[in-house]
Amino acid sequence: MKIGPIDIEKPIALAPMEDVTDKSFRLFSKRMGADLVYTEFTNCDGITRRIAKVLRKIEVLEEERPVAIQLFGGVEGSMENAARIAETYKPDFIDINCGCWVKDVVARGQGAALLKDLPHFEKIVRSTVRGTKLPVTVKTRLGWDEKSIVILDVAKMVEQAGAVALTIHCRTRSQGHEGSADWTWLEKVKKVVSIPVIGNGDLQTAQDVKRMFECGCDGVMIGRAGITNPWIFKQAKHYLKTGELLPDPTIQERVDTCIEHLKLSVAFKGQHFGVMEFRKHYAGYFRGIPNIAKLRSELMQFMVLDSVIERLKKFVDENSLVPVIPV
Repeated sequence: MKIGPIDIEKPIALAPMEDVTDKSFRLFSKRMGADLVYTEFTNCDGITRRIAKVLRKIEVLEEERPVAIQLFGGVEGSMENAARIAETYKPDFIDINCGCWVKDVVARGQGAALLKDLPHFEKIVRSTVRGTKLPVTVKTRLGWDEKSIVILDVAKMVEQAGAVALTIHCRTRSQGHEGSADWTWLEKVKKVVSIPVIGNGDLQTAQDVKRMFECGCDGVMIGRAGITNPWIFKQAKHYLKTGELLPDPTIQERVDTCIEHLKLSVAFKGQHFGVMEFRKHYAGYFRGIPNIAKLRSELMQFMVLDSVIERLKKFVDENSLVPVIPV
């Protein structure tokens, strides 16, 4: 699959997720096997106003390449200017979020709201393309609701507007994250465009990744499963290559991996925020371990890296023989 100079066969991407895909999570996901990573979706107005907190979201590292900065907005000029500024942060490409279903975003005519106004959608894509020399891609949904599925028209439009790839979350805006994603649209979209199509939605296991590729898409994008199962990239790539499933991680492996990720978080954010903001990841690392609630409750109280590491190592000693329910 090609995005500008990037050429990767059957890439598995980490989806952009607000308050999740920070530098530490992206870099860690790369180490686990993700081929492409995306920043958190970032408000174009915050970029053009050069708000420090917003600009920190679009800082990228050499080690995480290929990496995209994802922008969202509903005003052509702001998207064009934001793309121009984002380019100076030297990502490999720019992605436009045209699929966020959250009420506050769509109420401002952004994200999935663009699916209700395709002429304006097209203007947003064209203005972003105009603002940068980098490749521009688009991420969107099937439509606003089940009565207005417009993805075929959207796919043709974004290609004509200059986007070089399209990611489709195979749900409508009205579904949010509920219900089943309809992967059958991936094959239909592939028939009407020549740009790469990346599938997204309901990818939970390595077998799911293989099944989505069999729907005809050029790449797949994993979102929430990357949080609940941090090993999914490694598992999926092994399964695609060999047809065999990797054994489930042991408690020792879970703890070692958790500590590695936590150390990255602290390295980028400092001890206070690095430990505090990492708390959302404990559930994924220890999912399937019996009676884990007590440990998670204790970990939520710690504010010092060494204290977390000490407690986790003690947990390994206490539970070395405890069976783990498969993730």
